[in-house]
Amino acid sequence: MADATAASRATTARIVWDTADKYLRNIVDEEDYGDYILPFTVLRRLECMLADSKDDVIKYVDTLTGMPQHLIDIAVKDKFGLGFYNVSPLDLATIASVDDNVDKSLKSYIDGFSHNISDIWVSFDFNRRAKILADANRLHAVVKHFSTLDLSPNTLSNTGMGDVFEDVMYRAFNKKGKAAGNFYTPRDAIKLMVDILITNDDETLAGDRALRSIYDPTAGSGGMLLVAQEALRRMNDKVDVTLYGQELMPSAFGLGKADLLIQGGRPDAIKQGNTLVEDLYDGQTFDYVLSNPPFGTDWSADEKAVRDQAKVPGSRFSHGLPSTADGQMLFLAHCASKLTPASNNGQGGRAAVVSNASPLFTADKGPSAIRQWLLEEDMIDAIVALPADMFYGTGIATYVWFLDTNKPTERQGKVQLIDGSGQWSLLRRPMGEKRRQIERHHRELIVEAYQAFDQADPSISRVMTPEDFMFRDVPVFKQARLGARFSDDAVEALRERKDFTDGHLEVLKQLDNTPWNDLPANFATAAKAAGLKCPVGLVDAAMEAMATPYPPAPPAVNRRGKPVIAEGWKHTERIPLTEDVDEHMKREVLPFAPDACWDAPKAKRGNEIAFKRFFYVPTQPRPLAEIDSDVSRIMGELSAMFAEVHEA
Repeated sequence: MADATAASRATTARIVWDTADKYLRNIVDEEDYGDYILPFTVLRRLECMLADSKDDVIKYVDTLTGMPQHLIDIAVKDKFGLGFYNVSPLDLATIASVDDNVDKSLKSYIDGFSHNISDIWVSFDFNRRAKILADANRLHAVVKHFSTLDLSPNTLSNTGMGDVFEDVMYRAFNKKGKAAGNFYTPRDAIKLMVDILITNDDETLAGDRALRSIYDPTAGSGGMLLVAQEALRRMNDKVDVTLYGQELMPSAFGLGKADLLIQGGRPDAIKQGNTLVEDLYDGQTFDYVLSNPPFGTDWSADEKAVRDQAKVPGSRFSHGLPSTADGQMLFLAHCASKLTPASNNGQGGRAAVVSNASPLFTADKGPSAIRQWLLEEDMIDAIVALPADMFYGTGIATYVWFLDTNKPTERQGKVQLIDGSGQWSLLRRPMGEKRRQIERHHRELIVEAYQAFDQADPSISRVMTPEDFMFRDVPVFKQARLGARFSDDAVEALRERKDFTDGHLEVLKQLDNTPWNDLPANFATAAKAAGLKCPVGLVDAAMEAMATPYPPAPPAVNRRGKPVIAEGWKHTERIPLTEDVDEHMKREVLPFAPDACWDAPKAKRGNEIAFKRFFYVPTQPRPLAEIDSDVSRIMGELSAMFAEVHEA
């Protein structure tokens, strides 16, 4: 039965997509097929959802003439239980019954929808696309085609329609390729995120009055919200789930709002707007937050608004600002700020946020400060490395940050790293940059590693403490070893000073080959004996002018007794915060540079999550004998080939 249902959905999706071959070819670019098919699919589904009550709704709305529009919406909702409606006497079948003025009739029909979903058609740019089809004499055929499709709830449940819509979107994005990555997250990645996100929620989700809120600040086509809602309802079919989303791109917003609507969602579940500039859910927090923010996107256009918000203590951006070249960590900080605080009943907020590798280790002040805040607040629960080539718009390595405001006791003060980069299989046909997929057994293995925590296979899971990611950059230097040498160059350098006289020249000659460290005392004594002034500036200049490398000398110190750093020998040693500085230096530095010195009080603190380093396993180099054998064999083969050439 399940197979038959799935086949029926696939057939429906194929019939819907047949519009492309029959009516769109040679009229619009192939990569834009979805921009036409998806809006008509949405329109037909909404029409079928409203069909049974439409006549009664129209009659009822006629009795409310003069009432404000928002009050009419409330009245219709109360009487018919509809979150949206249409008051036009037209439908697709009626419009298709005649071939005159199809574009005008279609526009009139669209205008008949309630205002709370009118922004869908604006986002789809529906009227302009309909005119393109009308000018090509194809609009009537398209309208007629969709009017015959049975997309009613009795034929296709909300879940079934979601699968059809999903199939059509896949086909559309397969044509659009890389550009689809701007607003669509693959379902296999979402399912993994959701499975880990809700895995500890079994007990608190039980009961008839369980409530959960899910939020996505970069909602795209709404896939994350819908997958999370479906997963929660599988755990408890009585759970009351409320979805919230915000999306900037008009086309993505239209898709997301439509996808939620055709699966029974609220018309206002997704709002359109720039999350960085204005949080349309300001003051609200949520049980679950999911987000796949854009990678490496420049936010300089939003800089003023973001910096103004960052000035407010405790605000979402007050913990640090990344470079304007990449806004990923702004979204990460925003998601953390939207989590429900910990409560006594064991609940709190959890987030899953996708990123590339940059937020793990970017050393700029802003990103380091954001990571430090998340680590000190113990909000980072886990970070999972995904396989490469997982997303439509990029093939680079990606990671999922899991945040939690109320970790279970055993996970408090810990951060789990899971390497899921090897858990994949190849797609039969690549879609944009996406060439790999996470299948169910891969997902289960990663989730099991998360659940096993510190008992998980160490080849794919490591449990760390926040301090393991923190470090001190300690300045390391080597003291120079210097001798005092009289030379013409030294004299020339000192003659530029007004306090240097010919009498001082004789003093310098006396100091030739004396210990450099003793120059301050010896210079002063000799100058006094000669009746000359000896200002400290001249002493320092003389020490610099007469300094010559002399390895047998003791480590050099200046007039103030401070070490003199050897020229060209200064670097920074990065030491984990969990290590003692002196012990680290004795083990890692002094065996290779016995004269090295360090200045621990001047160390600068920072942090990085060097993910791959924790899973690195060194490989033994091949034995030299084996390498020599291969080289000899190859050389022999080359000699034989050359011999054949000469004989020919």
